[in-house]
Amino acid sequence: TAMTLEELSRCYEEAAVPLRARLRQLRQMLAQTEDPEEIWHIKRRIAELTPMLTQMNELAELTAHYYDRGYYRSEKYTV
Repeated sequence: TAMTLEELSRCYEEAAVPLRARLRQLRQMLAQTEDPEEIWHIKRRIAELTPMLTQMNELAELTAHYYDRGYYRSEKYTV
């Protein structure tokens, strides 16, 4: 059976949960270290994961409200 946009939205929301948790964990690690090499690696990982979380949130929002009247759809996700 085909997945509805509402179901897809929930999938994006669920997929964002571990990303959000990992980013929180990385930020805590960053606050607790003074090792420059470790700081560099943690910041790099945060920089990689942050856009993923942003996109998950944007797609969850888009798919949840795609058919709502007056909902502004970002140009980023139009075909």
